[in-house]
Amino acid sequence: MTFELFYWPGLQGRGEFIRLAFEATGTPYVEIVQGHAPGQGMEGLLHTMDDPACMDPPYAPPFLRVGDELIGQTANILAYLGPLLGLVGESPRARRWVNQLQLTLADLVTEVHDGHHPIASRLYYSQQRAEARKRTADLIDYRLPKFFGYFERVLANNPQAGGWLCEGAMSYADLSLFQVIEGLHYAFPRAMSGFAKAFARCQAVHDAVAREPRIAAYLKSPRRIPFNTTGIFRYYKALDRASPF
Repeated sequence: MTFELFYWPGLQGRGEFIRLAFEATGTPYVEIVQGHAPGQGMEGLLHTMDDPACMDPPYAPPFLRVGDELIGQTANILAYLGPLLGLVGESPRARRWVNQLQLTLADLVTEVHDGHHPIASRLYYSQQRAEARKRTADLIDYRLPKFFGYFERVLANNPQAGGWLCEGAMSYADLSLFQVIEGLHYAFPRAMSGFAKAFARCQAVHDAVAREPRIAAYLKSPRRIPFNTTGIFRYYKALDRASPF
């Protein structure tokens, strides 16, 4: 089985949540980006998405090609990969639960993105700075504590899970929680300075993921695209503020 991941070049973005699943399990994958191969790379597939003959086109990257099937939406891709890669439990309830956690993290990721693009994605940050400051202030002071308070309760209420979010083993939701915390530390270093103390269980998940041998190796490798100011998690000094935690 060959996994082909399609995403924009030079960005961690939502594609990173899928890369982490592959990297954590040592699963080979091929990443297809713009200019990868004339007519076969991102340009070719975007054309395929617009082809009326394509009955199940994804809306936008990231998407995964497995054989003749295109699978879109980050949470949907991970729900597909989870059982194949051993990153979710075998019971239907466990699979629904981990998917629910992933969808909740997707909501948070959207709010982080909308912090620096509160009016429209097609406008530059420089065209909406005043609005971004207001939106990010609410994100940091209210929304982040609310989201992480939820995940902290999930971890506290499931002691049998061994410090993970579900069934005593690392799931793709744990990998995604790690990535969100990493991204927020990059984007808001001042605001996140009190995070580890306020949300010790979430921080413990982050640290446990970072210690996984394959993840530790990946984070040091050139395959890990650095955070930058064109991705979801962006550092703008004007948007960072004192820690609310």
